[in-house]
Amino acid sequence: MTTTDEALKEEYFGHRHVTVIEPPRGLLELKVREVWAYRDLIGLLVRRDFVAQYKQTILGPVWHLIQPLLTTLMFTLVFGRIAGISTDGAPPFLFYMAGTVLWTYFASLTSDVSHTFIRNAGIFGKVYFPRLAVPTATLFSKLISFGIQLSFLLAALGWYWLRGRVAAPSVWVLATPLLLALTAAFALGIGVIVSSLTTRYRDLAVLVGFGLQLYMYATPVIYPLSALSEKWRFYAALNPLAPVVETFRYAFLGTGGVPGWMLGYSAAVIAVVLLVGLALFNRVERTFMDTV
Repeated sequence: MTTTDEALKEEYFGHRHVTVIEPPRGLLELKVREVWAYRDLIGLLVRRDFVAQYKQTILGPVWHLIQPLLTTLMFTLVFGRIAGISTDGAPPFLFYMAGTVLWTYFASLTSDVSHTFIRNAGIFGKVYFPRLAVPTATLFSKLISFGIQLSFLLAALGWYWLRGRVAAPSVWVLATPLLLALTAAFALGIGVIVSSLTTRYRDLAVLVGFGLQLYMYATPVIYPLSALSEKWRFYAALNPLAPVVETFRYAFLGTGGVPGWMLGYSAAVIAVVLLVGLALFNRVERTFMDTV
């Protein structure tokens, strides 16, 4: 902005506070300060996402516990008892519960973020606020659900420990915030990529649920990497979420283990996916109202 423009603005607006809304200058300009300025709105969106999900239901927030519990019981019966898949020496219930808790956070966050532009088109078309506030709010609302389910996992772990079962957390439990950050970053990256593309190709939104179901079987949620042969273990480890899930399970159950280079590889791939997603998100948000 030139000196003349600044002088004209000063003459017209005086000393009043002025907010100038400008499009991002670069594809990776995140406007973190602007998102922080709208933290009250983010709080309202978090409350909307968390409360409205089970509003007017009989059990309400208890569903946050029922869903992973029923899923874990089904996995324990089908894959643990019937199929007899190895659990690396961990109690089957805890093994499947640990995988289900982290996977549920990833899958639900990815699914909701992938519908950001379509579900909020009405709001986006009426008032301005940083569009990144919506996926940010989704991240925190799903984090609350994750906290509830993690508490249930810890309670089950304590019950097994009191009964003398072998299930003891390792020192890697201190890395839980890092593992959670990697999971959230990967979910956000995939979610904003799909959300940006669905402004033109609506059928991608239909494929999200189906794709997540298939992706779960490519991720060691119902089996450990050690159950695979050396050849297939290498290919399975190329999935950036696989080392994260394995390390999360090792952190809380003390079974299995992941080499450090695998986590480094996952962090690098996830960073690339997130950067590509944010760049595409910034580009699409300028014109998405013309196509959504």
